[in-house]
Amino acid sequence: MVYLSLGSNLGDRAKMLRQAIATLNNLSQLRVLRSSAIYETEPWDLTSQPKFLNIVVEIETALEPLELLNTVKTMELRLGRKVSRRWGPRCIDIDLVLWGAKVLHTSALTLPHERFRERAFVLTPFAELAPEAVDPETGLTVAELAGRLDTTGLVRFADPICS
Repeated sequence: MVYLSLGSNLGDRAKMLRQAIATLNNLSQLRVLRSSAIYETEPWDLTSQPKFLNIVVEIETALEPLELLNTVKTMELRLGRKVSRRWGPRCIDIDLVLWGAKVLHTSALTLPHERFRERAFVLTPFAELAPEAVDPETGLTVAELAGRLDTTGLVRFADPICS
């Protein structure tokens, strides 16, 4: 299975997440199967910005990893994302987190996502959605990885968008 992390901290954050999922579902070579609940989280690294809403979605796709990356980055721009400072405020952010047992290290894409193991805002919703998913580099389940992190500041905000 393929898992994406989606986040938003500008405008109507929940509406943007729903719009992003609808846009993903409108792609001919991709289908969103289910999502975690929405979590409200503190910003990571650059902390002087609004709180985020984050979810993880499980998808199936006929696209290859780099094709999917290019597709979601183009989609972000169409949804109104502006190129800005790294880890700064954004209306939508979509990251490829895990692609089954695939391990990929290129200049454009790293799978699994290189920082997902240290981010409670990814692992908490991911563990809700797919606790038994395995990180192919560590052999640990998502639930095990999530159990190692401080989840202070994470609030379950809303039920899953799709299930």
